[in-house]
Amino acid sequence: MKVSIIFPVKNEGQNLKNTLDSLFAQKTNYSLEVIVINDASEDQCCDFLANYNKNNDITLIQTEGIGAANARNLGASNALGDYLIFCDAHLIFQDWWLDHLLEPLLAGKTDAVSPTIGAFDNDQFFGFGQTLNPNLSIKWNTIKDEVSEVAILPGACLAVSKKVFEKVGGFEKGFETWGHEDVEFSIKLWLFGYRCHVVPTVKVLHLFRKQHPYKVQYDDFYHNILKLAYSHFDLKRIQKCKRLIINSKVRDIERRVLENGALEQRRDYFKRRKRSDDWYFKKFGIDF
Repeated sequence: MKVSIIFPVKNEGQNLKNTLDSLFAQKTNYSLEVIVINDASEDQCCDFLANYNKNNDITLIQTEGIGAANARNLGASNALGDYLIFCDAHLIFQDWWLDHLLEPLLAGKTDAVSPTIGAFDNDQFFGFGQTLNPNLSIKWNTIKDEVSEVAILPGACLAVSKKVFEKVGGFEKGFETWGHEDVEFSIKLWLFGYRCHVVPTVKVLHLFRKQHPYKVQYDDFYHNILKLAYSHFDLKRIQKCKRLIINSKVRDIERRVLENGALEQRRDYFKRRKRSDDWYFKKFGIDF
């Protein structure tokens, strides 16, 4: 069975090479392919791949600023693996992480998983999946001792079968630049009848940065929040999302969302989903 590991990359400096060095150094029983989507990097962070000692196992795709969500989707569309693992390009792995991460998926106990996420520079921090605050910002879960349901799979590292990924339509295609890709994907999985879990015994270290190495526009970030709301939430929650938008023109952002087919997608999603957004927020105790 082949596993496809997909890295969206933008101005990662030395991080991508360090991440790949760590990945290929770890023990696993699986056949791997790596797909790197270089989304208009300006720092030559992918140039080393031309002479990298594992370049036969790596597919490099060059894009011109399609954003984090669509970079992941493009990687998935080129993947040959039965299972897809989406990873940030600034991670450190351990032996057998991949094998143990996939165990609950192969056993049919869940449909998508994430490992415990640690921090490069803080050996006291470990996040066991995520949930949401009342303002839809991310909150890390505290210690879990066994494979457990989680509201949000962290985008730093998550695994899903290619079959399930394609059934839900992948990451949101209408998102811009960066913001809420993993939130929307996790909510969509739950609402469409699938399950998301964290595997606490698998640990992956992540570089938490104080700022992005590329520019993120506030309007793009808020656009993604409102697109998420129109896709999955009832009207009261859409209004709550509008109130989260500050320092931007709400009407202009909403117009962009609607002009890009949000209502048509909403009708399609509401027909397909197995659970309501009320069910989701109640299940995970999120006050929104």
